[in-house]
Parts: sequence; C-alpha cells; structure tokens
Amino acid sequence: MLTQAPSSTPRQAQPLARRHAAPAAAHRDVRNAGAERPLPSGVLALLLAVLAVVWFGSLGTRSLISPDEGRYASLAWDMLRNGDWVTPRLNGLLYFEKPPLQYWVSALFLHLFGLNVFAARLWPGLAGFLTVLAIGGTAGRLWGKETGIRSLAVAASMTWVFGNAHFLTLDASLTLFLTLALCAVLIAEHACDAVHERRYWMWLAWAAMAGAVLSKGLVGILIPGATLLLTCIWRGDFSLWRRMHWVSGLSIFLVLATPWFVLVSLRNPGFAQFFFVHEHFARYLSNVHQREGAWWYYLPLLLGGMFPWTSALPWLWPRRAIPGPWRAVAPQDILIVYSAFVLLFFSASGSKLPSYILPMFPALALLIGLRIQQASPRALSRHLSFPVAVWTIVLLASTQSFRINSHSTPAEVFAQLGTGARWGAVTFLSFAALAWWLLRRRSATLAIATLALGHVMSMAVVMAAHNPFGQLKSAEPFVSALEPVLQAGAPLFAVRAYDQTLPFYLRRDVTLVDYQDEFAMGQALEPARSIASLDEFVARWQSLPQAAAYMDFPSYGELHERGIPMRVIYQDSRRVVVSRQ
Repeated sequence: MLTQAPSSTPRQAQPLARRHAAPAAAHRDVRNAGAERPLPSGVLALLLAVLAVVWFGSLGTRSLISPDEGRYASLAWDMLRNGDWVTPRLNGLLYFEKPPLQYWVSALFLHLFGLNVFAARLWPGLAGFLTVLAIGGTAGRLWGKETGIRSLAVAASMTWVFGNAHFLTLDASLTLFLTLALCAVLIAEHACDAVHERRYWMWLAWAAMAGAVLSKGLVGILIPGATLLLTCIWRGDFSLWRRMHWVSGLSIFLVLATPWFVLVSLRNPGFAQFFFVHEHFARYLSNVHQREGAWWYYLPLLLGGMFPWTSALPWLWPRRAIPGPWRAVAPQDILIVYSAFVLLFFSASGSKLPSYILPMFPALALLIGLRIQQASPRALSRHLSFPVAVWTIVLLASTQSFRINSHSTPAEVFAQLGTGARWGAVTFLSFAALAWWLLRRRSATLAIATLALGHVMSMAVVMAAHNPFGQLKSAEPFVSALEPVLQAGAPLFAVRAYDQTLPFYLRRDVTLVDYQDEFAMGQALEPARSIASLDEFVARWQSLPQAAAYMDFPSYGELHERGIPMRVIYQDSRRVVVSRQ
C-alpha cells in the first residue's frame, strides 16, 4: 500500500546544513517502502541504450505533416539558406509568431545531417529525451536512485511526452527548459547543502527560463513565476522567494533572452506590437486564432496523455487532508501547484491546442515516480490491469479496421493503421506479461522499466503505421511529379490552399494565391510576394509558358469551368496538382 512521506520541520527554524536532514530521512523511507531488488547499473545502462535507439530511431519513419511540422521545418530551412539568423521567414514571408531558438537549433541540425525528416525532428526529439533524463536525475537527487529510475521510466513512456517529442512543434523545446527550471529549483532547495552549489542551481533555473522564453515567448517566465508565487502564498513561506538570487539571476536571464528581441525590433519596427500584443494577449484572451475549446477541453488529453500511468492519477492525492498554510515548502507542493497552474492557465485561454499542456507531464512524472516508489508489488500489479485492458481493446478493434470508411481517406490507409495498432498491442502485452512476472519476483523497478519500454516501442510502431495517413497531409507524395516541371524555373502556386511542407520538400518557396491565414502580416508588409485574387492568378497563369499549382478540388473545379488550361499531374482524395504546359 502507499504510505505518506513524513513532513519536514518548518524551514525557517532550520539552518541550511540541517534543512536537508529531514528530506534525507524521507529518502531512506521512500527507498525502503517498496522493498524491491535494486536495479543493477549494467541493466540500467542497457535499458537506456535501447530507449535511446527506439526514441531517436523512430524520428525519421514518417513524412512531415502540415501544418505544424512543415511550418517549423521550413522556417529552419529558410534561416539556413538565407543566413539571416535574426528575422525569421516562412515561405519567404516575414514571420514573427514565435521566437527563434528552435529555428536556430534545427537549422544547425539540417546543416549537419542534411535536409531530411530526421534532422528536422531532431531538436524536439532531443529536447524530449533530455527532459526525461532531467526528471530521472532530479528524482534520484531528491528521493534516491530507485525513485529516479522509476520517474525516468514514467516520463519516457507517457504518451504525451513521447508523442510530442516525435512531432515537430515548439512545445517539446518549451517543456525542456521549463522542466530544467523546475528541477533546478527543486534540487537547489531540497538536495543541496553548500551555499555555492545551491546558487549554481538557481542560476541554471534562470538560464532555463531564458531558454523557455526564446522557445515560445512570455509563457516561459509566466509559468515558473506563477508557480513560485502561488506556492509561497499557499504555504505561507516566502523564504524560497527570497532565495532566488534575483539580481544575479535576472542578469543571467536578461543577457540570454533579450538580445534577439532587441535586434529583431530594430530591424523590423512592427515586431513588438505583433509579437507581444497579437501573439500573446490577443491569442490568450480571444478566439482570434479560431482554436476554441470547452473548459474541459484538456481533461481527456490529460488522461490520455498520462497513459499508461493514467490509473496512477488517484495516487497523487495525499491520503491525509492537504495541510494548511504555514508549512515549509516541500517538493510535492511545488509540483502540485506547477501542474495545476499549467492545466488551469491553458484551460482558461481562448486559444487551445492539444500540445499546450505538455509542460505539466514531467511534473506529473515526478509525482507518480515518488508515489509508485511507495507502492507494494501487489498494488503495482493491480495498476497494470488498466493499460493491459486498454491495449487489449486496441488489439481487438484493430481487427475491424477494414470496416472504417471515409470519402477523404482511402481504405488501405485505415488497414495499415490497423495493422500497426495490432502489432503495437502485441508488443505492449508481451512486455506487460514480463513486467507482471518481475513484480511477482519483487523486482519492481525493473518491472516498471520493462512496462515503460514496452509502451515506448508500441507507440513507435503505431506512429510508423500512421505514416500513410500523415502523407495525405504532406507534400512528399507528389514532389516527384512536380520536380520535372519546376526544373525549368517555372513558378509554383498554392491556390486557396497551402501545404506547409511544400517549401521544405521542394527546396523552394511557393506563391500564395487568395490565401492568408498566418501569412497576413507578411503579405501586408511585402504584397508583391503573393497574389491577392483568383482573377489575378488566372491572368498570370495564362501568360506563363510553364508553371505548376497546388489546390483543393473546389478550386480546381472552378478553374476547370472557366476553361483554364491545366494538366493534372497528381491527385489524391484531398488535393490536386496541375501543370501549365
């Protein structure tokens, strides 16, 4: 059964050297609670090596998908080819929606490894893997080696952590730096005796917050700051607030975070208003980006994102009532406030996307790692029943994938996805059976690591099988049809539709026709780079000896009725590509 770790003496009454005596006793209690066999270092190294192979080996198994993956791959490629590391451009147009840290790192990887899918996804993949290692290392410092291994396993196998690390967005990068800031504060407060060591960890927290701001904007300082303030208010203990090394810490933060904002503002006078007002306040307070969602939007994503540890969610609630204020801040307090704030903050936003709550999952992994360290092998065996039941349902449902029918998705795509889900389920169930056997032999840590590795491998299999579906939202399938036309220098138009992966796969910009979306600001500043109306496009098209265009079927039908000369060179269930020859 789970047990509650003993509370520590109020922090104000302890000198620094004694502050950590109570946590050290708690560490011993946590390590002994499970009474399991310690995991040998050689086995741990082998498991980490296998995890790394699966983690990084699966980055290049799928085509880039529009819009997000194509957008961020194209931004990095554009920065690399133009050599302008200050002003981002997307498809040749000015683009100021996000800061550039991910573009910088991705451009470096594209330079080192070539313009390919693996290099494009390498930074979110690496950021996710480093996040997992940070969780394991922090739990080990706070609660002992076995808890560190378990927390690492939990974090690596959470569906939302693995999935977002294998999808090219900015959220894995933001989560890495927010996690580093969180972990640095936890270690500084609860695992350091020397004053200078504690100061170094706090400086790391400030540097990590700068990285978070350069990854996605002001949210990188808002989440840590709100967590710190709310935790201190809740516990009535502001000693942590006073030990943040504000002068030196803010200096580190400003030196790292502000130069780019100054440079890009000097070169682009409209940047500050667009970035800070439109992309922060307007995005959060309104539905200007048309990404609305109900107040409970993130609750299903929280439950699914925690899988296969969803059934551990009730374990996070203390067995005794949560103590009132005026108690020294414990690591669990910070983790609870951090997780709750991320969930509530994004739930209140007028703009919602599934990946926004990713930063809360590493904190949940730390909490779960601590709680399952206090669980008996019997309790862990009962926990296994839930993910086993879910994957069994997936196995049974996958046999019926041939029954799914959609006018926009070919039946063979569902068939391949069903095959992948079937093999994924078999993989997980095999590892779960091994984990069950290990629990009976009181090898709890190895059992948890086995279960986690099984789920990681299963997700890799399912995501690879998703590629045929993803290619319906990728330009890769029709690049070969376009290349002979475009080799002569002919222009490529995107008519009333746009696949964000086009510039990356074709290694060239596309002229937008009667299409704005996120390009509105760039088109307003540089109107010559796009075509505003369909009539203007028709006149341009008919004057060219050779050209190509990408469009949806309604636009193709309208142009066909007008007798515009077009030859179809590629089409599938969702789009058509034509040439002017």
